[in-house]
Amino acid sequence: RAVRSLGCLGHGVLSPERLAWRGTAGGRTRCGHGSAGTWRLHPPRPNRNRTEGAVATPSAHPGVAAPCHAWDDGPGNRDAAKGGSASLTENSNLLAEQRRALILDEVRRRGGVRVNELTRRLGVSDMTIRRDLDALARQGAVEKVHGGAVPVEEARTHEPGFEAKSSLELSAKEEIARAAARLVSPGSAVALSGGTTTYALAHRLTQVENLTVVTNSVRVADVFERSLRQGGGAGTTVVLTGGVRTPSDSLVGPIADRAIRSLHFDLLFLGCHGISPEAGLSTPNLAEAETNRSFVASTRRLVVVADHTKWGTVGLSTFAALDEVDTWVSDPGLPAEAREAAREHVRELVLAGAPD
Repeated sequence: RAVRSLGCLGHGVLSPERLAWRGTAGGRTRCGHGSAGTWRLHPPRPNRNRTEGAVATPSAHPGVAAPCHAWDDGPGNRDAAKGGSASLTENSNLLAEQRRALILDEVRRRGGVRVNELTRRLGVSDMTIRRDLDALARQGAVEKVHGGAVPVEEARTHEPGFEAKSSLELSAKEEIARAAARLVSPGSAVALSGGTTTYALAHRLTQVENLTVVTNSVRVADVFERSLRQGGGAGTTVVLTGGVRTPSDSLVGPIADRAIRSLHFDLLFLGCHGISPEAGLSTPNLAEAETNRSFVASTRRLVVVADHTKWGTVGLSTFAALDEVDTWVSDPGLPAEAREAAREHVRELVLAGAPD
């Protein structure tokens, strides 16, 4: 039916051009800020998930910080709507400023956050989180990076610790590790750089016999040493380079560089902080960049293991161009522009876990 406009308590007047009726006479769909029994309008939705409701001109109600939410179409909420009442999750009911404070605390505590993690943990939509990050970025509190945000003062030089990175994209890293392990044959000389994805790969490689493994990662070396003590990886030799330890538990510097350049590898599995067409593979740590260059110079085949969240991120120092990469093992979340760049520059792209 034709509607000129309808007030939404807490938000002002909603524009009729972009809205559609929600609810029936028996059970009215309500705005999160309205009173029971009051008709409310929400924009048409392309899918059945809860999405952000329309928000009117902010000046109409400057004291209101939280957006309006439409109800989910799931059976539970449909039943609740029939009774004229329902409730949002606790986190979904937070005011915008409260939610942003939680996000900022998480950024500072962990050294960075991902959008998809925040949507799950806070129970709000992807667009809500992105608007929150935009607001925090305008305040100078964070710097947005591809897929998330990092503390602004540490944007290009910030190197998250191993524990902070180990909880990110766990399933993608496991799939990447499984696919990368298939590239290794018994008796090979293999190098693994530091990083949480190479750490996942190390667990897979303990099942391959007679390897010579060279690594500058204390964590990776520990994986093989534990396996050898338990009788796994028969005939495997582990070489740990010396050097200065980084926040990600890698050994870097002149000692590590000299040891690596004196060796020759069949395969190098290399993690990275970020990948982009212009900057190639990069890291925020200058010394680690030089050590990675030593790795690249000493291998016959360079295999990059990096999930889709690394695309578009640029660290302080580049250590390899995309053209130097023989194989890039990533996951199906890799965006279209990244796949196109891989087709132009990388010899082989493997999307681990993608359907055949």
